[in-house]
Amino acid sequence: MHVLLTAGPTYEPLDPVRFLGNRSTGKMGYALAEAFAAANADVTLVSGPTALPAPTSTHISLVRVETAQQMYEAAAAVAPRADVWVFAAAVADYRPAEVAPEKIKKQGDTLTLTLVKNVDIAATLGQAKRPEQFSVGFALETTNELTHAQDKLHRKNFDLVVLNSLRDAGAGFGHDTNKVSVLDAAGQVLTFDLQAKTELAHRLVQLILSRFAVSYA
Repeated sequence: MHVLLTAGPTYEPLDPVRFLGNRSTGKMGYALAEAFAAANADVTLVSGPTALPAPTSTHISLVRVETAQQMYEAAAAVAPRADVWVFAAAVADYRPAEVAPEKIKKQGDTLTLTLVKNVDIAATLGQAKRPEQFSVGFALETTNELTHAQDKLHRKNFDLVVLNSLRDAGAGFGHDTNKVSVLDAAGQVLTFDLQAKTELAHRLVQLILSRFAVSYA
């Protein structure tokens, strides 16, 4: 089995010094890569910038990227031959319309930036997903969590969506623990209580592989 897995943030440069980014550490995605490898799957891990050490498993091939466009290109190159897609990265929705060639100097009291939309990696690849392929997305929400997650599931052609809420203490960015709910297209919701991301990763992989086996059969 071949798994495509995206993890970490993306950085969208403003100039040679600054960038637009987010607080993702990549911990959940890297834990999932290790869990898939432990289940004897071959994993292509497309990772945005993180401070995490590279995985040591021989089952994991690490592809490092920085921007959303680079992540899309790396994922698109692997997606056609992967059996399972897991989109755990926190991809920037927008990027600066122009990247300054030199450091932007402080001038005046305000700075106006024009942003343009990045490619939606999961939605774009989801348009070409074959029936025998299985796609899992992650959603981090702060309001109307279930409604937004269900919308993502249908709009991006996911088979499962893993929902995080920043309102749950100890969950989300920067923590070694996480609490998630998993939604499927039938409207079922499974809840995983707060636990170490490494432990949660193994439980999620078991669920994904069992659902993949059923859908493939």
